[in-house]
Amino acid sequence: MTARQAHLVGSLPFPTARQAMSTAMDLLGPRLRSLPDGETGDRRNWIQFIVEQLRAHPDLELAREGDWSDYDSTPRFRVRCGRRLFGATLDLGHVAAVRETFPAFEKVRHEAVRSDLAFQQGIPSDLDLALFSLGLRGALRNRRAFTEATLIEIRQIVALSGPDTLFQVEMPAELVLLARAPSRIRTSLARLLAHGVARMAAGAPMGTRFAVHLCLGDMNNRALGLMDDVLPIVLLANDLTARWPADRPLELVHVPFAAADHPATTDPRFYAPLERISLPEHVRLAAGFVHEAQPMEDQFRIRSMVEDLIGRPVVISSACGLGRRTEDAAREILHRTAQLCADELTPSW
Repeated sequence: MTARQAHLVGSLPFPTARQAMSTAMDLLGPRLRSLPDGETGDRRNWIQFIVEQLRAHPDLELAREGDWSDYDSTPRFRVRCGRRLFGATLDLGHVAAVRETFPAFEKVRHEAVRSDLAFQQGIPSDLDLALFSLGLRGALRNRRAFTEATLIEIRQIVALSGPDTLFQVEMPAELVLLARAPSRIRTSLARLLAHGVARMAAGAPMGTRFAVHLCLGDMNNRALGLMDDVLPIVLLANDLTARWPADRPLELVHVPFAAADHPATTDPRFYAPLERISLPEHVRLAAGFVHEAQPMEDQFRIRSMVEDLIGRPVVISSACGLGRRTEDAAREILHRTAQLCADELTPSW
């Protein structure tokens, strides 16, 4: 039997971090190399809690109100006249979360007798933080502040959770921008977007472990963008791995084939560009296609197509975090992930 691994993107819809991590370990423990804390509570909706905290920031003012009901209904801020935004004044909330949940992770790891299991911490890319907070023009002017804030928090988290922590950089804006771009500029745009993320990683302490999560968005379990085929994934993944600093190891690239409430297609033409993906052997590819609303036979077919195209087993995953799903749907996805780690569909399905 092929020893496929599983990967959890981040959020899980359970009441506490301890329950989220224990459930994940019960269902997927032997398949996991890293474990997120479940991003429970306010963190289940990705960066919403970070953006909302900016309402009290002395150097920012609200430019547009929003209730998070849709991608066009999010609050937008701008820097106050005569002020400047600095990374040292931005609290992204990750350090406080790790301080609260890391002791529970240590207990879960000890109970599982998995001293090799890494603590996984999701961090939005600096570009995503700037874009979702300030819009395009504000992001171009103030991205550096979010870069600095992210790097400050990475250093503080390493001090709390240790050098084996795996930081997963989350990148919906980059992938959606690339998917929407005209084909004639995609190659250049992928290079530019990858350079920005790799530059941020280069500012982290030497030896910091990274994964990247390419994403199509999952607000309210709805995607921000869709793809005609996986070429945007291939272009961005290839440029990221080519530009990534070698002394800050990139261990995993997670890519979405499903998109929120849209299960992954079974059309081979959608996956054909994967023939052009070029990941180093040490970089695992996590295929995000596990979905509760698709026949298991189709999901096994998708796994086979992807593995045939890339020439090696994939890491099994959902397209995004599961915090926007119900508990029942999340458990179903975790069960399916375990099933898809095996070689064949078992009779229980």
